Amino acid sequence: MPNNCDGIAMPNGNAPTPELFARDADGKPQLATTDLDTFRYGTLIREAEEALLRLFGEGQLSGTTHTCIGQEFCQMGVVRALNHPDDIVLSNHRNHGHFLTYSGNFPGLIAEIMGREAGACGGIGGSQHLAYRGFHSNGVQGGMTAIGAGRALALRRRGSAGIVAVIIGDGTLGQGLLYESMNLASVWDAPLLVVVENNGIAQTTPTSWTIGGTIEGRARAFGLNFHRVDDASLTFFQDVDQVVQSVRNSARPAMLVIDTMRLGPHSKGDDLRDATELDAIRARDPLSRAGDRLPPTVAAEIRSQARSFIDDACRAAAASPPASHLHAQTSIFVAHEPPAPLTRVPTPPGNVRNSINTALRYLLETHGDVLLLGEDMHEPYGGAFKVTAKLSSAFPGRVISTPISEAGVVGAAIGLALAGYRPIVEIMFADFITLGFDQIVNHAVKFPGMFEDSPVPLVIRTPAGGRRGYGPTHSQSPENLLCGVPGLTVVFPSQRHQAGEILANVVERWLYPTIFLEHKLLYGTTVDSAGYEEFPASPLDSGAKHFPLLRRGSLEPDVTIVAYGGMVEIAEAVAAQLEAEELEVELVLPALLAPLPGHTLTSLLLSRARVVAIEETHSECGFAAELGSVLLEAGFAGRYARVGTAPVPIPAARSLEALVMPDAKRVMDEILRLFGSE
Repeated sequence: MPNNCDGIAMPNGNAPTPELFARDADGKPQLATTDLDTFRYGTLIREAEEALLRLFGEGQLSGTTHTCIGQEFCQMGVVRALNHPDDIVLSNHRNHGHFLTYSGNFPGLIAEIMGREAGACGGIGGSQHLAYRGFHSNGVQGGMTAIGAGRALALRRRGSAGIVAVIIGDGTLGQGLLYESMNLASVWDAPLLVVVENNGIAQTTPTSWTIGGTIEGRARAFGLNFHRVDDASLTFFQDVDQVVQSVRNSARPAMLVIDTMRLGPHSKGDDLRDATELDAIRARDPLSRAGDRLPPTVAAEIRSQARSFIDDACRAAAASPPASHLHAQTSIFVAHEPPAPLTRVPTPPGNVRNSINTALRYLLETHGDVLLLGEDMHEPYGGAFKVTAKLSSAFPGRVISTPISEAGVVGAAIGLALAGYRPIVEIMFADFITLGFDQIVNHAVKFPGMFEDSPVPLVIRTPAGGRRGYGPTHSQSPENLLCGVPGLTVVFPSQRHQAGEILANVVERWLYPTIFLEHKLLYGTTVDSAGYEEFPASPLDSGAKHFPLLRRGSLEPDVTIVAYGGMVEIAEAVAAQLEAEELEVELVLPALLAPLPGHTLTSLLLSRARVVAIEETHSECGFAAELGSVLLEAGFAGRYARVGTAPVPIPAARSLEALVMPDAKRVMDEILRLFGSE
């Protein structure tokens, strides 16, 4: 709904229904704290929620919805008080009251949940996933808290008086990410207000059964200022105003607990509470009590107007055709790329570590929106593998050493990216990336795939691979897990690639979440093109030109070996053995694993007689499996094999590690098997 809308456009051509509230220049409803104003708007929200439940009963809605019936004042309170243009609201699954108080878009909300074109997000988000200006909601409990810490850090860095309100329910107090996020906001002095809508029940379980200690104790433990209000209080809205203003004035994180009671079910119809409890909640209902304080005729007129307004909104939503436009139809990679040529980072001769360090220095020097985040990245340590050495002293405040909070840091980086920064996160070992998996899978790739104008130019660097005796949780190559995430870019260059240039191009030109894998054995290896040439990227492959595909060797090979990352050294050793036996060999080295550059690889490999893909990851469902599928679907008539790590934990003992991980002998045996099976 446009910001300057003055009513609900009716499908029958009649005059639009006038709105019952004023808006500011950005379209946000302006609501005074009087009983008249709060009752009028709260009644609009309740009528909308009850209409949604009726539509469900009539079979006009699908999926689920979580209404705020009984909690209208609670949901209005903080959002109503946010009056700075930079203020951000990050909500959860029970979000309708927050969204309506922020946007005033009643027909857009109803149409969204009905799955109509006129929906606030075109039917993509439904009930739980809404976006409008500085408002985002998500259905993962606690999932937005770290993003809120990142967005609050962005506000602090820019000197804005805006604040971030991240709204959760008391059931979310069991989520570990919440505490990582509160800790980050505290150490960063970020203006984050954690709002706990404390209705005493999760889905059907009383939260008194699931919360150890106190809510206040949780806030105090992280140094957050603590406030508590009751949405049935006569001074509720004024009290919330003071809390919001205190966070704005202090620019420090705080927690606000709003004691409230949910009158409606958890979702559509799963309320198992007994009648006595529900009667007590009805007797307390802040919205009804506010109506009781008005003259009966005034309250009745407000209810009548609200019902008519929402009825019109429902009719307008129903008249809209079913949603048919996907922002991202075949992939999330839809943004136009900048016309500038690819970045050429002036990298002095050296090893892979130096190449990446030089690229990071270049990015920090030339782009004020680049930030580095990760554990122990400051001087004199420079990260576990010294990739960020000497950068924290050269760029104070731009290289941020973080707590051991992989999920929280990845989430905060998403928030920074949404705020216009280009964060680069270092995860100390690739094994630990699973700790941030929810933030990657349910948040980072969802924003650009669901909502227009929500790029997430996030890069996560991480050292991967074994053969150092580090054991089961410090030796893995997780690209087989990562390549299966829709919308996630996965890059794994070798010493034959200019890793620093690839990293710089990702940061400068690629607007999508990217995992940049670095094999830990290659950091000290000299960068050397070794006679490889770049194979032209197909324009049909998203972003492939940023990630060079290299090849060398025979154009009519007896066998083609495809390898990447730390397996290139083994591939080259095998190729040398085969060539000594007078076989023609081709080596192909991709840097981009996902999205798979299928057109580029197919144009190169389709005519080959034998292709062997080798990788250090577990081969099931990984790059090699996908490459084989793409070739088969394109009509590949040759022989194909893949070699990877056995699907067992990687042992610490070097002798046992050698039994599990692929080596030159295993690759050679597989190639000989291809020849022998003909």
